[in-house]
Amino acid sequence: MRINLIAVGSKMPGWVEQGYKEYARRLPSDFSLNLIEIPLSKRGKSIDLKRAIKKEGELMLAAIPAGDHVISLEVEGKAWTTDKLVQQAEHWRQSGRNVTLLVGGPDGLAPACCERAQQRWSLSALTLPHPLVRIVIAEQLYRAWSILHNHPYHR
Repeated sequence: MRINLIAVGSKMPGWVEQGYKEYARRLPSDFSLNLIEIPLSKRGKSIDLKRAIKKEGELMLAAIPAGDHVISLEVEGKAWTTDKLVQQAEHWRQSGRNVTLLVGGPDGLAPACCERAQQRWSLSALTLPHPLVRIVIAEQLYRAWSILHNHPYHR
């Protein structure tokens, strides 16, 4: 199974890249995590924010591989416990489908991305820094994998 993490933003600080890569590299090839970065649209006084978010959404939707199960990360999504994420990961694996996770930019996901998703997941009711979300997702997926395989990491 392949998990694609499509996230708006590139040129992340070194600590973000290092943290994400640390957990992504720990995952085996049959549970791999692949980051696809979508450029952040320009923001400014003369830029229409809705148009910028729509453009990011179009790029995200175009990057979703055919047949993937799509999950959007949204504040309004459903909160999952670690046990629930483990159940989800096992379900994804057994379904034989790859998974794509969508993470919007600092102004959120385009409505079209939310509509495309089969599930909506909330990491927290708190507002998390956009770059930190990549690390949290990678770590939580590694934690779920470690539980499924009785790896000592979770303990």
